[in-house]
Amino acid sequence: MSGQWAGSTRRFDLPPDWPELRALVLARDEHRCRWREGGTVCGLKATDVDHITPGSDHSPTNLQALCGTHHAIKSSREGNAAPRFTRWRPAERHPGLL
Repeated sequence: MSGQWAGSTRRFDLPPDWPELRALVLARDEHRCRWREGGTVCGLKATDVDHITPGSDHSPTNLQALCGTHHAIKSSREGNAAPRFTRWRPAERHPGLL
């Protein structure tokens, strides 16, 4: 895997019928981006299917067709809002100050 999927286990969380579900959502949304901002729908050609509410609800009512640009924006916002778990390590003291 490359790009954003590198190191991700998200692909394994998708249901076995994901290709069919993805095709169903794209057809339902007429292959048009459903991103809504300021009361206007994008309407560009949709290439991605995204979860409206993050998580493991793969029902068609929780899925929407998005263009690549808006899918990237939404994913970035969700990633930035996610809690960060980092290890804090104190700075090493300079050897001359020991």
